[in-house]
Amino acid sequence: MIQVENLTFTYSGTAKPAVRGLSFEVQQGQIFGFLGPSGAGKSTTQKILIRLLQGFSGQASVFGRDLRGWGYDYYERIGVSFELPNHYSKLTAEENLRYFSSLYHGESIAPQKLLEMVGLAEDGEMAVGQYSKGMKTRLTVARALAHQPELLFLDEPTAGLDPVNSRRIKDLIMAQKQAGRTVFLTTHDMFVADELCDQVAFIVDGEISVIQSPKELKLQYGRAEVRVEYQGNGQVESADFALHGLADNPAFLALLREKPVRTIHTQEASLENIFIEVTGRSLL
Repeated sequence: MIQVENLTFTYSGTAKPAVRGLSFEVQQGQIFGFLGPSGAGKSTTQKILIRLLQGFSGQASVFGRDLRGWGYDYYERIGVSFELPNHYSKLTAEENLRYFSSLYHGESIAPQKLLEMVGLAEDGEMAVGQYSKGMKTRLTVARALAHQPELLFLDEPTAGLDPVNSRRIKDLIMAQKQAGRTVFLTTHDMFVADELCDQVAFIVDGEISVIQSPKELKLQYGRAEVRVEYQGNGQVESADFALHGLADNPAFLALLREKPVRTIHTQEASLENIFIEVTGRSLL
């Protein structure tokens, strides 16, 4: 779906490239995550891939065609949700969706249906200027889905959302994957990346340090142990046991028989801890 090789871009008036030597592939039907702190190069990469930034070096192709060779027909096949919402604030949400849908040649989803998908069904007649930031973010996601694109570019789609609406948007993203669509997701939220992405790329200072699935990363950097928390001596205590040979470990079996067990957890690393270990940088 997307092939990028040695992609480099420098903003006018700056000496340091915003992205430098990026190479990656995104397969059809994947959710591919760019995970990194603010200023890492995530949004710059997305802007190049949606053809808002020109003048890059290296190679980039989408749908098997060189990015430089696409015209306006490109936008019939992609949907974009920007980090900063950009709507017509004097129009209602329904009017915004109706207008943007009219720009495409293919069949679009009805505005009311889109509003239902993002939890704004009861607010469609409200002027967008009266919307909260979270409501505007959800409307931006709805607009990206309006023309049923094959490829979605989503920049921080859950930023500023409460847990209920964050869950709604994450479920909506997963539904796009299940429908066979491809999602290019940029985020600094490791929980979103861990939950949604088939592959993640760690990017810091415009360079990618690793590309792998969250599961593989956690297996690689986690400890092959389980931690048992149990009630002992009037307080909660814990003990760690190696996963290898756990079923035949007498100390583990004795603890299960003799102590009131509170929890048992594998000691896998979090995506945030792995990011820090691999890049030496925080996600904030």
